[in-house]
Amino acid sequence: MGTTRVNFRIPDELVEKADVAAKITHKNRTEIVTEALRSYLDEIEDEDAFNEEIVELYLEDEIGFDVLKTFIGRQDAEAVRTSKAVLDQGEDLADELAGL
Repeated sequence: MGTTRVNFRIPDELVEKADVAAKITHKNRTEIVTEALRSYLDEIEDEDAFNEEIVELYLEDEIGFDVLKTFIGRQDAEAVRTSKAVLDQGEDLADELAGL
């Protein structure tokens, strides 16, 4: 798994707390922020509403299959992709029939 350098602003108080936590746990600031973000994402990924929104983003072509798969797992993502293909075919057929 690769890493990406990101540049964003964090309130001073959180930076200070992260630095203290890093010192106490013998980690660096990046590890502290990464663990906090991972923990947050793990927590919200367990929420049904979040997963429904992820699927909706995929169905609306706002995210790709690989992103969908990272959030809901390969098996569920495959099922959603199959459903999307069926829905898309139905829409194409409806468009054709409307044009007759």
